[in-house]
Amino acid sequence: MAAGKRLIELVAVMDRLRSPGGCPWDAKQTHESLLTYLLEETHELVDAVESHDRASLKEELGDVLLQVVFHARIASEDENEPFDIDAVADGIIEKLITRHPHVFGDAETLKTPDQVEASWEQLKAVEKGRTSAVDGVPMGQPALSLATKLIQRASRQGVSVAINEQISVDGEITSTSIGELLLRVVALAEKNEIDAEAALRGAARKYAEEIVSAEESARDSQVE
Repeated sequence: MAAGKRLIELVAVMDRLRSPGGCPWDAKQTHESLLTYLLEETHELVDAVESHDRASLKEELGDVLLQVVFHARIASEDENEPFDIDAVADGIIEKLITRHPHVFGDAETLKTPDQVEASWEQLKAVEKGRTSAVDGVPMGQPALSLATKLIQRASRQGVSVAINEQISVDGEITSTSIGELLLRVVALAEKNEIDAEAALRGAARKYAEEIVSAEESARDSQVE
């Protein structure tokens, strides 16, 4: 069987569920009502990957795929700006080809993952007209992910914003020791009745403002 054939059948099944005479629950759903399921299925997929459970991985990938097909089917019904699963696929295909000129074009060969990642970010910034390292970073994502993304963006684009890294880690710095440190920080916050998520989000937002300020200062110095 050719790869992708069953995807066509999945689209047909979803069409049947959303069409008159199909499933009342499926027909009632909206982009907004499905968000909680999308988040839940994504977290379950993460669990499957981290637990190295191949059976669960296959199942959870299917559940996440269902969410994509479901949202695309709902989008096709929009009266003003409809688009379907083919339009979604067209978009990501074009993006993959455009962002990999070293594979699909005549650009210089990129030999390392870091070079590919840097090229991807540069092309993305040009396509979207971004002028700041923080442009396009979803500020509503979980605080730890937000802080990580902001630090990565600033580092990749050479924006210098000082962070006090004087923290104590017992022994060698590993993923385990960092995890234990983060756990201690959360426990400390809880002991003092502080929302650790909100606290880190606030610090991350302040850091984002400092990145923008540093970029403006760098541009001003170049003009002078």
